[in-house]
Amino acid sequence: MTLVSLTPQAALPSPSTAVWQLGPVPIRAYALCIILGIVVACWVTERRLRQRGVAPGAVLDIAVWAVPAGIVGARIYHVITSPEKYFGTGGDPMKAFAIWEGGLGIWGAVAGGAVGAWLAARQLGIPFAVVADALAPGLPLAQAVGRLGNWFNNELYGGRTSLPWGLEIHRMDPDNPGHALRDDAGQPILEPGLYHPTFAYELLWNLGVAALVLVLDRKLRLGRGRAFALYVMGYTAGRFWIELMRTDEANTILGVRLNVWTAGLVFLGALAYFVRVRGPREYLVPVGAAATPEPPVDSDVSQVDLSAREAGSASAAPEGYRVVSEEQYRRWRETGETPAGPDGEASSGPLDAPSDPTAGADAAPRSAGPEAAGETPQDRAGATGTRPADRDS
Repeated sequence: MTLVSLTPQAALPSPSTAVWQLGPVPIRAYALCIILGIVVACWVTERRLRQRGVAPGAVLDIAVWAVPAGIVGARIYHVITSPEKYFGTGGDPMKAFAIWEGGLGIWGAVAGGAVGAWLAARQLGIPFAVVADALAPGLPLAQAVGRLGNWFNNELYGGRTSLPWGLEIHRMDPDNPGHALRDDAGQPILEPGLYHPTFAYELLWNLGVAALVLVLDRKLRLGRGRAFALYVMGYTAGRFWIELMRTDEANTILGVRLNVWTAGLVFLGALAYFVRVRGPREYLVPVGAAATPEPPVDSDVSQVDLSAREAGSASAAPEGYRVVSEEQYRRWRETGETPAGPDGEASSGPLDAPSDPTAGADAAPRSAGPEAAGETPQDRAGATGTRPADRDS
């Protein structure tokens, strides 16, 4: 066996440029990938929210809060876990705000985004668990798309390998971020050898996690945040072993990368939640101006009442939502009957959301007819046994 026989015959290339100038404006590949990932996540979440009874467009109201909060959280996590770059010897504290130079932590992004989504859910009257479960498959899809930005940046790779999918890595220019160093002939300079494309491993793993959540959620009818917990378990399990393969500089605890510890602890927390929390999937019936059922997002066009849609096109957004069982929700979609409250009375009261989403399911629903949606706020204020759904999240 010769050295030549050990040389790989194939390799994955890496881009030599990750930033393009559009006049004075830099267009960064990493930012484009993040934006595209957000669009994918919003599209998936919108469809899943509507399937659970949330009015169209709610995901945009949630994203307005969740996306900025996620970016802030991602930056805070990065700065806290890599303080020497900003507050150590030779560090520049003002660089902590230079987010365009890179440095975002997914753990902080999820935590910050969750806080923003929680705030938005309270504003909309949607239980946070419903939002989290709707987001569960969209988030790993967004992360998968975002990992392509690491490929453009020639970062997040592992150790040396001779595998045919080994990755070529360019030596990037520290004085010209987003561009590879070039030799005298103008050719980009490559690091010696090939490396494990750990960003691609995580990309593929995230696609698998999204598929896992979709399949099990459809089969088990997960609710009360358990679909989101399943995503967290799936993601952290993959992140655990992928982090062990990475060779880029990172802070360690007892010789182990900080993110390995984080992945392990978050996995255990999600597992405990998934095992301990029980309950059926929550469905929502809007209360207020938009309390008329709309056709499902995947329904045939022939099922849509165009005259009703035109008449209600100028209606305001729902005042809130009431948590109901799946059976009650389906009946409401089919007949327009307002589901019965805990006292057995059909009510459009503000956000009737018992702690048990199935409460009131055994009471026989009384047909309230389409006029139930036209009750005045004074009529609804007289309903008993009601409380805001967002407090049940």
